[in-house]
Amino acid sequence: MDNKLFDRLLESTQQAVEISEGKRKPSRIFSFEVPDDIRIIRSEKLHLSQDKFASMLGVSVRTLQEWEQGRRKPSGAAKSLLKVASYAPDVVLKALSQSQL
Repeated sequence: MDNKLFDRLLESTQQAVEISEGKRKPSRIFSFEVPDDIRIIRSEKLHLSQDKFASMLGVSVRTLQEWEQGRRKPSGAAKSLLKVASYAPDVVLKALSQSQL
């Protein structure tokens, strides 16, 4: 490996540690808002039962129920997938129906 590349990688790793410890601010932050009504996405846009929707998202039915009732909020990949499902439900169904549903 090139020494310059190694030095850049090492510096990047050190910066990541400083960010995680709160000693440095990240240069940018990516965030996705959770769609307001997950139940509407599931039932009216995707036309799925709680069982099938939870399976598609890779979460338990109980977790989905918690989201729909507002007691918990999705995070990570589930939040991103919900955002996509709210704008393009047909794309999500097409992409996931062959392997998940």
